Amino acid sequence: MDWYSKLVAALKVLLPLTALGLLSTLFLLSRNVDPVSTIPFAEEDIRTRVEGQQITGPFFSGATEAGDSLSFAAATLTTGTDNLNDANEVTAQLGLVGGTRIDLVADTARLDLVASKVNLSGNVVITTSTGFTIASDALLADLETAMLTSPGQVQANSGFGDLTAGQMVLTPSRENEPAQLIFTNGVKLVYDPKQTDE
Repeated sequence: MDWYSKLVAALKVLLPLTALGLLSTLFLLSRNVDPVSTIPFAEEDIRTRVEGQQITGPFFSGATEAGDSLSFAAATLTTGTDNLNDANEVTAQLGLVGGTRIDLVADTARLDLVASKVNLSGNVVITTSTGFTIASDALLADLETAMLTSPGQVQANSGFGDLTAGQMVLTPSRENEPAQLIFTNGVKLVYDPKQTDE
């Protein structure tokens, strides 16, 4: 047996033993880690979750008696002590029987499911399939009738110009009549014929 064969035979034994020794030192010298301390929860998050029931990514959908479809989604939903639900990063959709589609976005919403009412607030934006984009600070939605009411000022963009009003009401379609978007309380319209020509 020459020296090369002896070296290979020796390395076949020494290398696995060396690898085993290195692995054992990794486990022997490793420090203890507390798994609870590494969870990235802020104290405010823990307090919020303990005080109220919270749902992440809630979604529900339904229909009114007249056949209008509606859906609601949010980032989080929290139930308070007054049995009202508070939601953040809200998106909603209404599909009216007349064919009109309405998309809603808001920072927050307060849901009263017993009364079938939703109060949206904070950068409320309404986009309709008929070409309106409406911005408001607050919006009241009736889940039973699919009626939308803005109690304060609204700013709207449309295919014929820009509009501001003190109040807005969207009534759903009934008995083959189209949905009506009604602006009241000091309506100001800046008509832009260029937008109409396009």
